[in-house]
Amino acid sequence: MSENRPFVLSIAGFDPSGGAGVLADIKTFEQHQVTGFAIATANTIQTENEFHHIEWISLSFVIRSIETLFQNYAISAVKIGIVPSLHYLNRILSTIKLVSPTTKIVWDPVIKSTTKYEFMKLENDLELNKIIAKIDLITPNYNEIDVLFPGFILNKFWLQNKIPTAILLKGGHSKSEIGVDRLFLKNEIIEMLPSQKKCSEKHGSGCVLSSAIASNLALDQTLQKACKNAKTYIEKYLSSTSTLIGYHYVP
Repeated sequence: MSENRPFVLSIAGFDPSGGAGVLADIKTFEQHQVTGFAIATANTIQTENEFHHIEWISLSFVIRSIETLFQNYAISAVKIGIVPSLHYLNRILSTIKLVSPTTKIVWDPVIKSTTKYEFMKLENDLELNKIIAKIDLITPNYNEIDVLFPGFILNKFWLQNKIPTAILLKGGHSKSEIGVDRLFLKNEIIEMLPSQKKCSEKHGSGCVLSSAIASNLALDQTLQKACKNAKTYIEKYLSSTSTLIGYHYVP
């Protein structure tokens, strides 16, 4: 493998349509000229229009896979997608931190599919802050932020400085400011406005955005720059077709 490309790992679900999950992540990694690896947390039966079934991969199998890859490669960044529980997520994070403490971690907290299938149950949200302290960035949309941190927007929850990680709040589901993303850092909020591109809804767009950010972090970009460049990439992807599956190479 080329020594000029950093290694980036996706730990996420397998979507046979290729629009989301590890297949979408690998396409994104390749366009960013990083070397992509993938570990599946689940196998699914779905298309871009419908979700039918999911079978979770055993946690022990996922952990063994992580350990094997990290023993053989210097992985710069990890993107995590669907997981069934906070316990499952915590074990993944703890393993990565144990074998490679400096690896950057981005979590796209996919709680429900666009077809309303519930992937993750927050059965012990008292542990949430302790767990996400191991993550460099989480990328929820407006629906997901309300599940993770009730009152985050309405009650200005972020002002309490109790969330121990950076948050990129995606504006695609905003009722008042569609497409306006906000990066919440410890002492700063950075607003990212949409371009004038005509964008169409895409299946798996959150996967693409978070894997683009992970790629940029592996390329030694700052968190702010990584998010801004990823927004440019996702807007090109969203404007590439009028269908639910986009093109990853947009000239």
